[in-house]
Amino acid sequence: RDLSNLEAEKQQVLAEIKHLKKKTNDCQELLERYNFTEWEISEWSDHQAVFTFLYDSIELTLRFGPPIDGALFNEKPCKKIVDVSFESLLDEERAPLSSRLVKRLIFQFIESQKSWQEKCPTLNHVPQMLREVSLVVCRCRLLGEEIEFLMKWGGKFNLLKTEVDDTKVKLLFSTSTAFAKFEVMLSLSATYPSAPLPFTVQKLIGNLSQDEISAVVSSVPLGTNYLRRMVKLIHHKLFT
Repeated sequence: RDLSNLEAEKQQVLAEIKHLKKKTNDCQELLERYNFTEWEISEWSDHQAVFTFLYDSIELTLRFGPPIDGALFNEKPCKKIVDVSFESLLDEERAPLSSRLVKRLIFQFIESQKSWQEKCPTLNHVPQMLREVSLVVCRCRLLGEEIEFLMKWGGKFNLLKTEVDDTKVKLLFSTSTAFAKFEVMLSLSATYPSAPLPFTVQKLIGNLSQDEISAVVSSVPLGTNYLRRMVKLIHHKLFT
């Protein structure tokens, strides 16, 4: 009996170790994926600093003013910032629709702020500003990757078409098995995926009601891979 108890305890410990290892790996994957250092320095001189985001498609320029008496930044005199400007370097004609959407959402956030110069009046405020912009860039970049995934693999989930229209995404679902065809249109923002998305449902063919479809869309919890999870849930709940 003692041997059997020891063996049972051993198996339980091994199972817990396996679970902890998986949890550690999952956490490491999240840390690597959600690396909020989305910026690179392309220039730092006595007069200005230039940062780039999102594969050099967005440029942030900070122009420096005179030093501030008694204030230090990285053990050097801290300077005032007299101008903050963002510029898109994205090739709109060549860029895929998902990249254009990502750029629009990021600039929607940038332009929604009252005054970046007021938020970042000195060099000591730059790290916080970079973190704030990086968080939005990270969210929007991952959204763009989700849309690329749906455009490429959506057919596996009865997603016939994924379209981007300004800051909206249209998802056209169709299946002959359940005899249904409908469109879900979602309005995206730079707060994705942490805020609820306004959406509309348009029934085209079949017996599924708009209320049934809306209920499934509304049941998807916010968070990572929201769009992908929504598409998979629609497939699972309405088509299988």
